[in-house]
Amino acid sequence: MLKRVATLALLGSLCWGAFADTVQQNTSFALLGEPKYPEGFTHFGYVNPDAPKGGSITLSALGTYDNFNRFALRGVAAERTERLYDTLFTSSDDEPGSFYPLIALYARHADDFRWMEVELNPKATFHDGSPILASDVAFTFTMFMTQGVPQFRVVYKGVTVTAIGPRTVRLEMPEPDKERLLGLLTLPVMPESFWKNHSLADPLAYPPPASGPYRITSYRTGQYVTYKRVQDYWGADLPVNRGLNNFDQIRYDYYLDDSVALEAFKAGTFDLRVEGSPKHWATQYQGGNFARGYIIKRDRTNQAAQDTRWLVFNIERPLFQDRRIRQAIGLNFDFNWMNKAFYYNAYQRVNSLFQNTEYAAQGTPSPEELKWLEPLRDKIPPEVFGPSFQPPESDGSGYDRAHWQQALQLLEDAGWELKNQTLVNRKTGEPFSFELLLPSAANVQYVLPFQQNLKRLGIDMKLRLIDSGQFTNRLRARDFDMLARLYPARIYPDGNLKFGWHTKYLDSTYNTAGVSDPAIDALIEQIDAHQGNKAELLILGHALDRVVTWNQFMIPMWYSNHDRYAYWDKFAMPETRPTYTLGLDSWWYDAQRAQSLPPERR
Repeated sequence: MLKRVATLALLGSLCWGAFADTVQQNTSFALLGEPKYPEGFTHFGYVNPDAPKGGSITLSALGTYDNFNRFALRGVAAERTERLYDTLFTSSDDEPGSFYPLIALYARHADDFRWMEVELNPKATFHDGSPILASDVAFTFTMFMTQGVPQFRVVYKGVTVTAIGPRTVRLEMPEPDKERLLGLLTLPVMPESFWKNHSLADPLAYPPPASGPYRITSYRTGQYVTYKRVQDYWGADLPVNRGLNNFDQIRYDYYLDDSVALEAFKAGTFDLRVEGSPKHWATQYQGGNFARGYIIKRDRTNQAAQDTRWLVFNIERPLFQDRRIRQAIGLNFDFNWMNKAFYYNAYQRVNSLFQNTEYAAQGTPSPEELKWLEPLRDKIPPEVFGPSFQPPESDGSGYDRAHWQQALQLLEDAGWELKNQTLVNRKTGEPFSFELLLPSAANVQYVLPFQQNLKRLGIDMKLRLIDSGQFTNRLRARDFDMLARLYPARIYPDGNLKFGWHTKYLDSTYNTAGVSDPAIDALIEQIDAHQGNKAELLILGHALDRVVTWNQFMIPMWYSNHDRYAYWDKFAMPETRPTYTLGLDSWWYDAQRAQSLPPERR
């Protein structure tokens, strides 16, 4: 809720500018529209505010970990370490782009979001009892600017964060920018007393002091990590926390193989499994403890924005710089056959950056979209001006000869030819060969038929499976030809798009494909400039979606609009589930239900 406070002339020793600002005071913010929850709300709508505290839950993680610093520039951090620290504001899970007070009480800001002053809650403390102060906020920002990932420094160049009182921090932008300013509200606030003697860029071999609702109490590096609820957590009764964080203990056990993890779940070694394999869901979740009613299955349709899976080309490799080559390879990914043969037709085909949202391009460009696209006509594929991108539809046989012929023609047009069942470069005689990089714990069932289809074209696609730490390092260095990647659900075209697609962030982990394209840069800059304007973002989102997908930097694989998960029957949950997550933080241990389980599984 917004409150008009005053028009203040900031003069003399208090002067932060040479003119008067119209100042507002807010207890909540939204990037689009208005916050869902009004000032004075008592809890989010998807929680049980009276949920009992207690009990424990054991979860699983695939791969391994080697440190406890989520922000280190190398290594793999333990599960949940991104939640060790509280933030100034936090968001709800049933609306996009919302911000509600956590460490903060409220914020004053200029009408144009050129600056903001955040008042901190005097009750806010780190786990050692020391207060969270404005100086910790300013220190954290400086640490991220000097030791954090490069893209953070680019985004917040020229921004200052200053402690102007013990519990008042001022955020000042070089120019008005609501999205960037609000983005700082979710920066974790880290204790200066500890981090002034440690580097944010380096892995941390032991848990750091923290401030959130849980602390790490035991671990064995790479094998498990245990969190316990902080009994005297200062923020437990805040509206943003009421009904959440109900388990006394949360433990993550690590598995190197997903099939082993599944068997461990069925035996009761851990409590909850979100199933990503439709085949496993159809064939493995039955009999035994399922038949006895000890394990509950849930399969729920989810119409919200969805995570999507793609095979990503590294277009910095000369081999993949020609769009015709990328298109030819994509023609041989037979989704229809794989979905039927391996996945019980449980997946849907990806066709958009904004899957399952109104921002996904549909049909041909509208006049409003053409306003942005026409000036870029000589820089974008001609298909952009026709129907929206749809992946090639195979006959589902596993070997679509029409697609094979189309792909071979594209490759010949790009300077390759088939000789003695090997595709070779017409000028150099070099054979067409590349490597698909995959994490060793991944399900790679779909890869072999794709590899076989490419072999029919004379292309040698080698498979390389490596552990999660090596995979992360090679992803960061863009040391790969092609890899499989999950892109998190994108609810609307927000300013974070630039991290994945803008030239400025080419050296960022998130620009996986290595895209540096002037048309995409131009559209993303316009998306940045129109944050908060839903009508224009809808048009720009459609336009960007067309340009990126028709460039075919990635081969679309699949997504699922179903949430399939199973859990041992010792938990309860609110009737209302949040829109954008499973809502696990709102679950609680149900001692009465647990009594029906064998004693060793309670």
